[in-house]
Amino acid sequence: MRVITYSDTVLVPLSLFLTVGYHAYLWHSVRRKPSVTTIGHDAQKRKAWFLALKEGDDKAGMLAVQSMRNTLMVTILTATIAVLINLALAALTNNAYGADHLFGSALFGSKSSKIFALKYGSASFFSSFSFLCSSMAVGYLIDANFLINAADGDGTFSSSPYTQTVFERGFLLALLGNRLLCVTLPLLTWMFGPVPVALSSVALVWVLYELDFAPRSLRCTNKNRA
Repeated sequence: MRVITYSDTVLVPLSLFLTVGYHAYLWHSVRRKPSVTTIGHDAQKRKAWFLALKEGDDKAGMLAVQSMRNTLMVTILTATIAVLINLALAALTNNAYGADHLFGSALFGSKSSKIFALKYGSASFFSSFSFLCSSMAVGYLIDANFLINAADGDGTFSSSPYTQTVFERGFLLALLGNRLLCVTLPLLTWMFGPVPVALSSVALVWVLYELDFAPRSLRCTNKNRA
């Protein structure tokens, strides 16, 4: 029983370490072997598409706006979900003390005030940063839309290094906002105990691994092109 009571100090840090370790491995893979990951593969295709805009016709600007519209919509949705989670956590914090008797079992972990603050504070922290990154991503993507459609002196669309930097920062911040929201989801299950946090973290890493790393067919195609 004592082990179950103090499992918050073991399972939750291990779950966070698993999630952070996976993203560190993903970042290393993107830096070293971008073709192995879907993120690196998409970045390469996006860069080639961006550089080809200067060779387009009058419809190139409209095509750029339509291509970035889906990313803008997903980013706005991520920011909306993050701020709604933050507001819901604020409401739950005000009422959780009154419902503490419903979670009296030792399976729900420690009931100390410090652990209670960490349960809601950690999820609120990550959701707040997810909202911040997503909001900044929306701003960068809107600026990139404007800069791409701003014609240069020779009549071609702008593909300067500054425009490309704004363009890539928008996608990077959108990715960070999405991943911070994903990290928030296992922390939301902490109110039901540390065991759901560990299980949901393992499930999250497994799902992200299937999404982040390219299938074998795509890897073979990239090797043949190289």
